[in-house]
Amino acid sequence: LSNDEFLRAFKAFKELADKKKKVTDGDVEAVVADQVLTMEETYRLEHLLVTCGDPALPTATVRLALPEGETRQDAATGDGPVDAVCKAITRLVDIPNRLSEFSVQSVSAGIDAVGEVSVRVESDEGTFIGRGASTDIVVASARAYLNALNKVAAARRDREAGHPHRSPSRSRLDSAAAPARVVEPALA
Repeated sequence: LSNDEFLRAFKAFKELADKKKKVTDGDVEAVVADQVLTMEETYRLEHLLVTCGDPALPTATVRLALPEGETRQDAATGDGPVDAVCKAITRLVDIPNRLSEFSVQSVSAGIDAVGEVSVRVESDEGTFIGRGASTDIVVASARAYLNALNKVAAARRDREAGHPHRSPSRSRLDSAAAPARVVEPALA
C-alpha cells in the first residue's frame, strides 16, 4: 500500500472500530478493499440521507463532490431506499446507464456486520463492476454504484483522449467468488 492508501484504509478502519464491538478479519479486508481498490474518483459521496418505511415513500438526498471542487445535491424517490439513492446519483452525474446486477453479501456476523455490495452497470462505454462496503448497506450501495460510474467516467475520458479501450470492469476483487444473492435494486 502507498502511504495515501494506508492512511485512507486506516481512517476507515478507525471509523468501523468506533461502530462495532468486535472487528473481524473479514471486516478489515472489506474496509481495505473499499478504500484501496477504488479508482480515481471523479464523483465522491459527501452526504447521504435516506428516509423510508411503511407506508412512507423511500426518498434519498445525495450530495456529491464533482471535479474542480464543485458540489451538487439532488433528491429522488424510488421503490426502495437503494433505488432512490441510485436515481439521485444518476441525475447528479448524468451518465446514462442500466444497473444490471446488484448483490449484497455479509462480510461478518452480527447486527453490526459489514455489508459488501457489488453492482454491474452497463453503459455506452461498456460494462463496469463497482464495489462498496459499510455497516450501512444503503451507504455501501451508494459507494458501489459510484465506483462503477467513476469507471464509466474514466473510460469516457480515455476514449475522448484517444486512448485504447481498457477493460476497467475487472479489478483484483473480481476474481472472488460469485455473490451470495442477486436482487433487483427496487427490492433492496
